[in-house]
Formats: sequence, C-alpha cells, structure tokens
Amino acid sequence: MLFSSIPFLYYFLPCVLLLYLVAPRKLKNSVLLLSSLFFYGWGEPKYLILMLLSITQGYIFGRLVEKYRGQKRAKLFLTLSVVFSFLMLGYCKYADFFISSFNAVTGLSIPLLKIALPIGISFYTFQIVSYVIDVYRGDVSAQRNYVNLAAYISMFPQLIAGPIVRYADIAGQLENRTHSTAKTSLGVRRFIIGLSKKILLANVLGELVDGFKQADDKSVLFYWLYAVAYTLHIYFDFSGYSDMAIGLGHVFGFDFLENFNYPFISRSITEFWRRWHMSLGSWFRDYLYIPLGGNRVPRGRWIFNIAVVWAATGLWHGAAWNFVAWGIFFAVLLVLEKLFLKKWLERAPARGHIYVMLLVIISFVLFDATSLRGAGETIGAMFGAGGLPAVSFEALYNLRSYAVVLILGIIGSTPLPKLAVERIRKTSGGAVLINAAEPVALVALLAVSTAFLIDGSFNPFLYFRF
Repeated sequence: MLFSSIPFLYYFLPCVLLLYLVAPRKLKNSVLLLSSLFFYGWGEPKYLILMLLSITQGYIFGRLVEKYRGQKRAKLFLTLSVVFSFLMLGYCKYADFFISSFNAVTGLSIPLLKIALPIGISFYTFQIVSYVIDVYRGDVSAQRNYVNLAAYISMFPQLIAGPIVRYADIAGQLENRTHSTAKTSLGVRRFIIGLSKKILLANVLGELVDGFKQADDKSVLFYWLYAVAYTLHIYFDFSGYSDMAIGLGHVFGFDFLENFNYPFISRSITEFWRRWHMSLGSWFRDYLYIPLGGNRVPRGRWIFNIAVVWAATGLWHGAAWNFVAWGIFFAVLLVLEKLFLKKWLERAPARGHIYVMLLVIISFVLFDATSLRGAGETIGAMFGAGGLPAVSFEALYNLRSYAVVLILGIIGSTPLPKLAVERIRKTSGGAVLINAAEPVALVALLAVSTAFLIDGSFNPFLYFRF
C-alpha cells in the first residue's frame, strides 16, 4: 500500500486515526502495531512472518544482551542477532546477485532462486540491528514490552521507506508521548507537502524519465534533460515520502529526525552526504565506519574504511554492480576532497556548487542504469559520444512540455520557497496573510493531488526496491 494512493488516504488512514483517537493511552501502541501489520500485509501477507520473526529475535536477543552485559555471552547474543538479521537480508535481497556474479566469473549456470524482495526489509533490518547494538553498548535499556518494540519496528509511517528511526531517538516516546492539536496540525501540513512533492513533482518528472527511455529520437540535450529530470525525480520521490513519514509521526505523537536538508545547495560532496538521506549516512557512520576505526587510523586503513562503507552503502541501495560502482564513485570523491579538493572548492563557492551538481547528476545516471555498460554509454552520450546530434525535435518537445515542472522542481529543491514565506511573514500583516492562506493552499494541494491520483497511472515509489 502506497501513502500516495486512494486506499491509503481515504480508507486506511482515516480508520486508523479514528481507532487511535478512541483507544485508551495504554492501547495506542497496540493500535499502531495491528494497523502496521495490516498495512505491511496488504500486498504480500506471507512476508509478515519474516518481519515478525525478525522482530522476535531482536526482542529476545536484546533482553539476553542486557541480562549478560559485560560478559562474553552478551557479545555472543549480539553476534547471533546481527548474523540472523543480515543473513535474512542477504538471502532475500542478495542471493541471486551473488549467484549471477559467481556464474559470470566461473562460467557455470547455477539456477537463480528468484526470491521476491520483501518491501522495507532493508529499513527494518537496520533498525533491529541498531537497537540490539545500542543495548549492548549500554546506550539504551532493552525493551521489555514486546508490543512496544514491535510497534517501533513495524510502525507503518516509516516502515517501508524510512527514515531509519533509531530506537534510542524514540524510546521515551513509546512509553509517553505528547498529543496536541498543534502537533497534529504540523503533521498534517508536513504530510500534505510531502504528498504533493511525490505526486505533483516526482511522478510528473518520472513520466519524463520514462518517456526518454522509450524514445527513439535521442540527442545530447535529451540525455541531459533525462539526467536532470531523474535527479530531481529521485529527490522529490524520496524526500516527499520522508516528509509524509515525519508528518504521520507527528500525528501519532512521535518526533522523527529529518532525513533531507536541501542537499542540492551543497558545495562539496562531503556536505551533500550530510544533507542527503541523513538517517542512512549516520547509521553507517555509527555502526560501521567508526567501529572500523573511522579516520583515526593510518591513511591506507582510512581509505580502506571509506571504501568498505561506501561499497556497503551502494549495496544497501540495490543488488547490482552499478550500485556498488555508485557507492565507490562517492568514496573516491570523498577521499579526494579530504586530501586536497576541499580547499580548492572552498576558494570559490560557486565552483563548488557546479562541481557538486555535475557529479551528483552523473552519479544518479549510474544509479538508474541497468548495467555498468549502459551507464557508461549514457554518460558518454551526455558528452557527445556516439555521434548524437546536439538537439532533437523530441528533446525540444519534452523540454517545452516539462519546462514548468522542471523549474518548479529546481526552485522547490532549494530553501527559496521557505525563505520567501518567512520574509512575507515578517512584513506588516504578513503573518495574518500566511496564516489565512496556508490552510487554503494545503486543501488545494490535497485536492489536486487526489485528482492526479484518480486520473493518473504513473505512481511507483523508487525506494520500494531497496
């Protein structure tokens, strides 16, 4: 079930909100758990067993790790839990990738398992692993109430696409959280903005990307149009979903951490990754990079640590070599920035911004490719390889057709709209104007988004495959 769907918006969510509203405080987590299980089982009920099994082992091993903290048995139970989680993830997500890679190297023809990827498994696996590790480190106490832990891990607002919510950040809120009209209003506002970003920008940009892939009349301009559109598409697709998750969290009394902070205004790749998918970046930093030694090791080992983390980051996004190459691409850039590029970029901020956007756009072409060879051909075509014409009729037609949404996407990916609203609010009578206009604008956005959902057919969510 998608957030950006009629069944979710007008059937599932109203029913859950009503049940949650009338439920006593002690039963609110139970309502969240049951509704989340229904939400997750909507598409493939059989994967509920896998998720509940993962939650149960996390609960049991978390309790055992706390009980024997400081003893060798605690490390044993931690290891068993982490191995179980990653074996489950590896089997479901990477088994066919490793088999096909092995076949390619050896020339064998071992049959693929053809396992369907359970939605959201990458997200809830990381949450379970971080929870057990935090219990082992003594950062949090093990959750003794199974319903509370299961509600945290399976919570439908962030279950299938993040952000990766750590137990330590909401442990207190599971037991005691604040519900208020102001917080609910903030959540509804955030949800509608995220929904609009997904439907009115990401989906429309996705249509342009899809049209490019089916077109025969290619040109250099059309390749760049595709690359820019895809970069904006993936940003609004994922950040829109994160906005909806954070908004729903507020409605249910939770405060999820931010996941995006205008990454396209960055002036270095280092800064970009502090602003893009922040929950994933901080997870790999705290649970892989720092345990490996971080940057407090000899230079050779530090480069190795960077390579391991970013290869893992690439693999987390998908079981294919283009994702590994995508991760290594950023690893190389980050190492170069640490060694000498960062000083060069800091001398001219505009140069840094151009550098970031060019490389990020190229990186997402690699991200979207079905093979390394295909990625190379597309990137080459962007720079005139293959004898393509500079401009084609189809490129000009699509540029004219999607110019408005591209401009809105570019502006909307910066803080400019937010700054404009804040400036108006500070003027005489501006606050009154904004307070009166905001509810009307939100209702209008919801109505237009609903109309697009009823009328349109292009409504995939890219991060479901992760």
